[in-house]
Amino acid sequence: MCRYKKTNPFNPIPFNPMLFEAEKVFELMNDFGRRSKPFIFGIDFAVKKGFFMPPDEAADYGVLYQVNGKGNAKVASGCVAPVAMEKFPPGLAAYKHAFKIVHQNLAEGNSYLTNLTFPTEIKLNIDLPEIFGRSNARYKLLFKDEFVVFSPEIFVQINESTIRSFPMKGTIDASIPEAEKTILSDPKETAEHSTIVDLIRNDLGMVASDVKVDRFRYIEKINTHEKSLLQVSSEISGTLPGDFASNLGNIFSKLLPAGSISGAPKKKTLEIISQAETYSRGFYTGVFGLYDGSMLDSGVMIRFIKKEQGKLIFCSGGGITARSKAENEYSELIDKVYVPFV
Repeated sequence: MCRYKKTNPFNPIPFNPMLFEAEKVFELMNDFGRRSKPFIFGIDFAVKKGFFMPPDEAADYGVLYQVNGKGNAKVASGCVAPVAMEKFPPGLAAYKHAFKIVHQNLAEGNSYLTNLTFPTEIKLNIDLPEIFGRSNARYKLLFKDEFVVFSPEIFVQINESTIRSFPMKGTIDASIPEAEKTILSDPKETAEHSTIVDLIRNDLGMVASDVKVDRFRYIEKINTHEKSLLQVSSEISGTLPGDFASNLGNIFSKLLPAGSISGAPKKKTLEIISQAETYSRGFYTGVFGLYDGSMLDSGVMIRFIKKEQGKLIFCSGGGITARSKAENEYSELIDKVYVPFV
């Protein structure tokens, strides 16, 4: 079994001072940003709790991370054992019940897009550290023996005074004939993606000026242990005020929860999600990131496996619009249960 060339993440310091209420995390982000002091951070979906620590202390608390190649852990060579995964997704009837709640609200005009997620129990022949080590993803996080993230989705990147967001919405099996053409020409997918782009553009407008869409609906390929997937993203940018480093926490407090994993309009859609979903997302679909003293890079915590009462739970979901079909969305939810390596 593959291991890290780093501190054992499962012998952390017993007292854990890194967990805080979300407001405290935002205060610490402001303080460290003002002093150009590096940190890593995470905020849960409900924007109620989070973690915060200097990067050089993370491993001592059982936290390993990689953010676009920057991190505190390297995987050992020779990780070639094949992956065996069994999936035990929620029944279609249970999914349809939640879908009906969402769809009714869409029909009544309470939401234009709602992100509906479900937990799927899985069985794997590898453990959380090996998943972290072998995963090929932009944003990787191993949080003690509690959960692992291997996310392809950028939340925001801040470099000098420019803030960029890259909402990801739309997934298709790459093996389908003319898959790229199919997803880019699909009216439902186009409407869903356009709604999120508009939401993120408005969100960035709360913290930045000169907000614009730089790229609209571009394709990226993701290879998994089962198949290859195509995912659709856009790029949106804006200009922050000159004192942005002293307000990093304030910026994130205004932008969260992420629009791509909630919906539009955000406030009402969050209420719909709480009605339809039967579990607490926790850190799933929250965000985490790294500030290196000058640049901040953060990702959305999708592609998420947590350990719960001795079981492994993979959380996944997708955006629901008025044109969505329950069976198609259910299949997409299951397709997203994967590990990103072969």
